[in-house]
This record gives sequence, C-alpha cells and structure tokens, in this order.
Amino acid sequence: MDLGLKDRVYVVTGATRGLGYASARELTADGAKVVVTGRDAARAAEAAATLGPNAVGVAADNADPTAAATLIATAKERFGRFDGILISVGGPAAGAAADNTDEQWAAAFESVFLGAVRLARAAADELGEGGVIGFVLSGSVHEPIPGLTISNGLRPGLAGFAKSLSVDLGPRGIRVVGLLPARIDTDRVRELDALSGDAGAARAANESRIPLRRYGTPEEFGRTAAFVLSPAASYLTGLMLPVDGGSRHGF
Repeated sequence: MDLGLKDRVYVVTGATRGLGYASARELTADGAKVVVTGRDAARAAEAAATLGPNAVGVAADNADPTAAATLIATAKERFGRFDGILISVGGPAAGAAADNTDEQWAAAFESVFLGAVRLARAAADELGEGGVIGFVLSGSVHEPIPGLTISNGLRPGLAGFAKSLSVDLGPRGIRVVGLLPARIDTDRVRELDALSGDAGAARAANESRIPLRRYGTPEEFGRTAAFVLSPAASYLTGLMLPVDGGSRHGF
C-alpha cells in the first residue's frame, strides 16, 4: 500500500528516542522528510543522522514559545514545504496526587499541555488542505494510570483540545488525530516499571492484562503514526486511536 508519504515534510517533536523517533523513522522509511527535535542539540543531530539525508535535527523545547515558528521555518527552508506535525513530548513526573509538587505541575503544563497547544496553533496557521496535526497522548485519556497523576490530569484536557481543533480545522481540509499508546517497550515504560522495585514482576503483571499478552514495540507504534499522518488516512480526523494491544476494553 502506497501511503503517499514521498516528499511530504513533517515536524516530529521529542524525536531523539522513544515513540517520536520510531515515528520519524517510519515516516522517512516511506519517503517522507522530517525535522526531528529534542532539547539536546547533539542528540537531535545524532537522531537525524541515523535517519539519513531526509532528516534534519533541531534543538527545541516544546515549552519554548518560539519553538514552533523555528521548526516550521526550518521545514520550509530545508525541504521547501510543510505538511504536518507530530507533537510528542516526554512523560511528566510520576507520582501520586499527594506527592507531586506545584513546580512539577507547572513544568508539565508548560511542556505537555501549553507547549503542545502552541505548536498545534502555529501549525494550523501554516498548513493547507491535506495538512495534519498529530498528538502523542496516552491511554490515560480514557482511564487514569496509577502513579501518573500529572499525566492523568493533563492528557485528557489535551485530547479535548485536539477534538475541538479538529472541528475548527475540518472545513479547511486539515486533519487532527491523537495516538494513545499504552505499554510500548520504550525507555520511559521501563523506567516506570522499575519504580515498583521489581521491573520484571511489574512487566509480567502488566503483560497479563494486555489481550495480546506482550508490550508493543516502538516500530509498531511508529508504523501506526506514519499511517494516520499520511494521505492514505485522509478521511480520519478527530479520532483518539489506542495503540495498546487491546488494553482499552471500552468501545
């Protein structure tokens, strides 16, 4: 199946590792060009180098109000166009409701929520018909995850923003989609498993609750992201797509 990605240009934030990097890799593998970002310039450059000549790395923090304009300008200057953005950011601090500090909430709001809103608004101003804005969210959009109170508080609100944006941008032919990963085998998920004191036992317990009985791979997530960002998914908008091996049992 031809996804229609050849020569299309995307910005992928938080793409030096994990789900962002996996998504950028699948996009470039299918012919797209990408601007990959991370807060560390060296790591962003290294990630881009591994992806090949159709990628460029830029140091950017999602919480920086100037980041969006810089990234979109880079896409246009380097590759001549801008077709979409995948907004991914590292997960906020773990903790129970009574444990997280005001400082942790404020930092997460700036990067996870407000930074994503700014990036999406800037992208919307620059995209034309056929453009797409994607958000990497979490299964916490539908159901709180124990020990991730900040994520539980912010991700559902961001999903609500994304749904509202899809209605606003639909008449212009711009799509807005959300991806809801659960237990994908990334460094972040391994770190969360380790918080239990027995990472192996935590993983086994989590896998027992997943219908497919295993964690997903970053490649599986990346392929899903590449599809929903592609012209092949041209009639999909406003959706919140679980990428979770069946973990979400509701309709």
